[in-house]
Amino acid sequence: MTSNSPHTIVPGPLPPLTKGAHSRRLGLVATIATLGGLLFGYDTGVINGALLPMSQELGLTTVTEGIVTSSLLFGAALGAVSIGRLSDGWGRRRTIILLSVIFFIGAIACVLAPGFELLLVGRILLGLGVGGASTVVPVYLAELAPYEIRGSLAGRNELVIVSGQLAAFVVNAIIGNVWGDIEGIWRVMLAVAAIPAIALFIGMLRMPESPRWLISKGHYADALAVLTTIRSPERAMAEVSNIKSSLSAAPTKHKSELRSILANKWLVRVILVGIAVAVFQQLTGINSILYYGQVVLTDAGFSSSAALIANIAPGIISVIGAVIALKMMDRVSRRFTFITGYTLTTLCHFLIGISATLIPEGSAARPWVLLVLIVAFVGSMQTFLNVATWVFLSEIFPLRIRALGMGISVLCLWTTNALLSLVFPSLIAALGITGSFFGFAAVNAVAVVVMAFFLPETRGKSLEEVEVGVETGAIFYTKAASAEDTRLNGHEG
Repeated sequence: MTSNSPHTIVPGPLPPLTKGAHSRRLGLVATIATLGGLLFGYDTGVINGALLPMSQELGLTTVTEGIVTSSLLFGAALGAVSIGRLSDGWGRRRTIILLSVIFFIGAIACVLAPGFELLLVGRILLGLGVGGASTVVPVYLAELAPYEIRGSLAGRNELVIVSGQLAAFVVNAIIGNVWGDIEGIWRVMLAVAAIPAIALFIGMLRMPESPRWLISKGHYADALAVLTTIRSPERAMAEVSNIKSSLSAAPTKHKSELRSILANKWLVRVILVGIAVAVFQQLTGINSILYYGQVVLTDAGFSSSAALIANIAPGIISVIGAVIALKMMDRVSRRFTFITGYTLTTLCHFLIGISATLIPEGSAARPWVLLVLIVAFVGSMQTFLNVATWVFLSEIFPLRIRALGMGISVLCLWTTNALLSLVFPSLIAALGITGSFFGFAAVNAVAVVVMAFFLPETRGKSLEEVEVGVETGAIFYTKAASAEDTRLNGHEG
């Protein structure tokens, strides 16, 4: 380690990565942890097809339908900040185990609900689980991953999330079209989520704690023991040394308190960057397609049953886009990825609005043209923005405020998601597809500008190097960021 100032530690070089039993162990840990992402995806996607039969059986009104749908999202906002904060004191592993229990209880409450009240309780519990998983699982993966493959490893969570959403769409389509006339069939759709919740609970009992969290609590021997199972011995020793030095350079003992953030302009700035990345990801309108895809496609001209089947297409492209994104995350700079993504989503929204204007209602081509453009939008989101958003949020915050910063950002993400989900049906009713998607195009154009001027670069840096850049402010200089873009995308391929 070398020191440039009393509070600046430059992490030392690390031995190269090697393959072996330790790398396979790391892959197993990531697979188990991302079951939380699978639950996240399934529980957010299943409402798309379960809502109609649920409403018919329980006698829900349009108001209570909206409450049932959005209650999970408001619960997720609460879970993101509260459970994320809990993981700072309680540990990442034990918090994920708690989340598996919350997912299971929430699913069972929904399945057994005799009426609106218990259903609402179950949905809120599922929301707490979803919000907690969206905060803690990416942080857990980022803290376990070597920096060389951090993007692809942490990004696996988003791949599993969209796989869970696709699974929900497929289950909905099969059950809705084959057994849709059976009373209470929506309960079967919701019950499926209990299976991965049980698997997550059992699996995490055998998984290690985050070594970076252990070091932050002074458990150096435990951290080294964990790292030795997922790194070569030489690499494990070097990483422990880097993490310890980084933590010893922290300028305050109040590691997670809000006042210590407010006293440091660079920490305030990184929180604002995290909030912007989280909120703009939701303002693309991606979850409007996720939750109300059947409504949008019906408005485009499909029949209700055809829209339920057509809804699978965005789910499939989501998985394909996430796979491509994982290949890109460790090869292409974060800034280039975000700027390209928001440029493409702006274009897609504009084309959806133009097509809805020019192609008359009743035209046989109208639903198919709009479906293709919606699929293109979803593909752009998954390839360039969704995976990148979760990876970036998991790596940009210094260790002492990582779960808190992630929690605040994801709180804003889920709040935006919930509010947009509440107003989207009204937007479609008042403005139609044309006005709604022109509005999304304008917001996404603003996002392009914000990302170009304010987004720092994190790819190719260890978490300790990112932390030094944030604490000193060096990572925020846009000219340096632009030069980094050129280096990462040009010289490194």
